[in-house]
Amino acid sequence: MAKLVLSLNGAVQGEFELDQERFTIGRKPENDIQIDNLAVSGKHSMIITILDDSFLEDLGSTNGTYVNGKLVKKHALKDGDVIAIGKHELKYLNENASDDEDEFEKTMIIKPGSASAAVAAAQAAEKAGAAAEPTPQAGAPAAASGGGMPLGRLTVLNGPIAGKELELTKALITLGKPGTQVAVISRRPQGYFLTHIESSGGFPVVNGAEIGAKAYQLKDSDMIELAGIKMEFTTS
Repeated sequence: MAKLVLSLNGAVQGEFELDQERFTIGRKPENDIQIDNLAVSGKHSMIITILDDSFLEDLGSTNGTYVNGKLVKKHALKDGDVIAIGKHELKYLNENASDDEDEFEKTMIIKPGSASAAVAAAQAAEKAGAAAEPTPQAGAPAAASGGGMPLGRLTVLNGPIAGKELELTKALITLGKPGTQVAVISRRPQGYFLTHIESSGGFPVVNGAEIGAKAYQLKDSDMIELAGIKMEFTTS
């Protein structure tokens, strides 16, 4: 399991296993990792862990979040990365982390009422569909075409590309518009899961109800609404 080692001036102050999907880091006590220092914002940054990979996001902090000396807004963490928050350091340890630094940045942008953004969403999905599927794991349900789990699809129901089908063949696909609403669909042995990442309002809506902070396992014919776009999730 991935973990973070917190230190100050080389002295270890604690170790934290990333045993939940979201970890917040900041000065306020309600954070999962509290760093009581004035250089640290109340809610400074967040780490989202999906499958074996963790993604760091700065939450608009005053002094910024750094990884290996570089200022970042979003970053796919690799084993051995050092996160600097104020004068404190958090070393990320995870031998199973992916080496694909750009995974989190391969984002499908869907902007309500924008034809160009909708086309970009379709192109991003088609590019993702051309990538190799993850290796099937034991116990995964068989797809109609052979081994592996059933393939998930999103059908866009409104906007300029209504009717467009987006195949979910990647292990991780990001949906939405940064600053408005962003969610992740992850492909796991148990099925497809929708996880909220950020929004200026509420959570993504499935079948008329917000999914909340926890990952939601998608079912065939689920109706999703995200960043003003309505989609139907189906499997085959």
